Formats: sequence, structure tokens, C-alpha cells
Amino acid sequence: MKRSHVNEIIRESDAFMRRHGFVLPPFAYWSPEELQTRIASDSPTILDARLGWDITDYGKGRFDEFGLVLFTLRNGAAANLGTGKGMVYAEKLMITRAGQVNPLHRHAVKTEDIINRGGGTLVLEMYNSLPDGSVDEHSDVEVACDARLRRLRAGDLLQLEPGESVTLLPGNWHAFWAEGGDVLMGEVSTVNDDLTDNYFREPVGRFSAIEEDDHPLHLLVSDYDTWLRATG
Repeated sequence: MKRSHVNEIIRESDAFMRRHGFVLPPFAYWSPEELQTRIASDSPTILDARLGWDITDYGKGRFDEFGLVLFTLRNGAAANLGTGKGMVYAEKLMITRAGQVNPLHRHAVKTEDIINRGGGTLVLEMYNSLPDGSVDEHSDVEVACDARLRRLRAGDLLQLEPGESVTLLPGNWHAFWAEGGDVLMGEVSTVNDDLTDNYFREPVGRFSAIEEDDHPLHLLVSDYDTWLRATG
């Protein structure tokens, strides 16, 4: 993806969130230079927990067809899960555009609630996992939607209208997209690790390669290792 396109997507995404009543925290708007200064002084958690903007085209180079905008608001440490103490949770805001598919994947550790915060209809394609972790094409999937248990056939589509949610457990394969308009999604989960806990059915690139044709408006979490750790 070109950096100029990423900058444009960030501006559009912030405006879309605000139209639905969500305002991001101050660090969402720090320049790369201010972010570097603040991480070195009073905000190291942003780097350590990988908080901030995350825009991906899954390495396909066709963001309008395959892509997602994410902003990680808060995130604990994996070590906390073993003790049950401290921040054992994470929260994200995401935007999936109408006609934009997010590929089939699962998590091995993370349990997550996916919430339609506003916009169109959020559609999820659902499967269970076989013992080896691969997609189970046959067994029914049981999920909780706002405390109501739903049973779906393998591959059935679950539709969530604004205000509705689904709880996805480790091993629940899911792909998702928006219909009838872009969707603002919320995610409330256990500690999130996008580096090691995303398993896609088809090989994809979780983080996009960026062509630097413009100065970053704001850094992406995938920029941190090269822009911040190398100069911090």
C-alpha cells in the first residue's frame, strides 16, 4: 500500500468513527515525531502493547476488496493471562467497508466479542476447528449472540445488525464483511497478539508492505519496529 493511501484511509476512518459517536484517545493523533518522544518519556505502553492504527490489505494489494482498518485502544500482556491479574483484556475499533472481505481465520488463545457499533449489516461466515486446527466443514457451530445461544450449520452466515454482537471462542473460524453500508465494529477480547495468534486458512500477509510516497500522518503498529525501536 502507498503511504499516501494509508494517510487518506486514516482521515476517512476517523471521520467515520466520529459520525458514529466514537472519538479516539489523544495518542491516535500524535505525529510520528511526537509519538517517538512520548514513548521515550511517559507512554512506553503504546509500543509494548502495540496500541494504535493498524491498516491492512492482507498483502493482496487490493484494499477495497480485501482489507480492514483497526485501532487498538487498550491491550494487556500475555503474561497476565497466566496469573489472571492485571490487564487481561483488549479493546479495538475496526471498520470493514461494504464489499471488503476479511479472510477466514481463527485464534488459538484469544476469545473475542465482535460488536456491530453502527452502519450496515455485519456478516460472519462460521466454522469449527478440527483437532489439528483446520476447518471443520461439517459440524454445527454454537455461538453466543448477546447471551442468546445460536446454532449454525458449518459455513452458515451470521448477520449482526447495529447493536448486536457475537462471542467467538478460540478455534472458531470466521470470515466477515459488511452489507448495506460500511460497518463500525467493536472488539472486546482477552489479551491480543496479532503477531502470533492469527491463523488464516489461505496464506495472507497480516501486515501490509508500505510504499513510502508520503510522510506518515500517523504511524501504524506495523511501523513501530522500524520507526521507533530503531531510533528509540
